[in-house]
This record gives sequence, structure tokens and C-alpha cells, in this order.
Amino acid sequence: MSPEPVSSPSRTPDPALAELERLRGSIDNIDAALIHMLAERFRCTQEVGQLKARAHLPPADPSRETRQIERLRQLARDAHLDPDFAEKFLAFVIHEVIRHHEAIAANARKASEA
Repeated sequence: MSPEPVSSPSRTPDPALAELERLRGSIDNIDAALIHMLAERFRCTQEVGQLKARAHLPPADPSRETRQIERLRQLARDAHLDPDFAEKFLAFVIHEVIRHHEAIAANARKASEA
């Protein structure tokens, strides 16, 4: 009787590696969706910035930010996501939005002075 061939790791798919690839594929899809959602969010906030500049409203709205942070913390808790992480993420986004709104307001002031 001849011995049974020994399978080599390069020819036999490892179930763990296959599962890893499947999970990574899902993560990649989620990352793409997050980027598209952030892009859409920033398109909307750019419009808000334009509206605020036209109406001479301040770039930041601290009471709205406070409400949004608490709302997001609750959503995070409901989704079993760390609320502190959610708050840090939203704080980063809000900071960037305010920076954009300040730039839009500055450009609007320059245009009105010209």
C-alpha cells in the first residue's frame, strides 16, 4: 500500500483563513459605506454652513451640539457601542463641521466687502 498524500497548506484552504477573508470583506464594505455616509453628511453640513453665512448665524451651535452628543450617546448605548467612543467620534466630526462653517462665513464676509 502506498502512503496517503499529505496535503500541503498552500493547496488546502484553511477554514480560519477563509473566515478571516470573509470577515475582512464585510469590514471593507462597511468602511466604504462609512466613507460614503460621511461624504453625504458633509455635503449637507456644507449647505447648512452656506445657509448660516447668508443668515449671519454663528458657525457653532453649542446647544445643538450638546443635544446631538446626548442623542448619539443613547444611540450608542442602544447599539451596544461604547458611548465614550461615539462621543469622541461625533466631537471630531463637529469640530470639522465648525471649521468648514467658519471658512464659509469668512468667504461670505470677504465677498460682501468686495
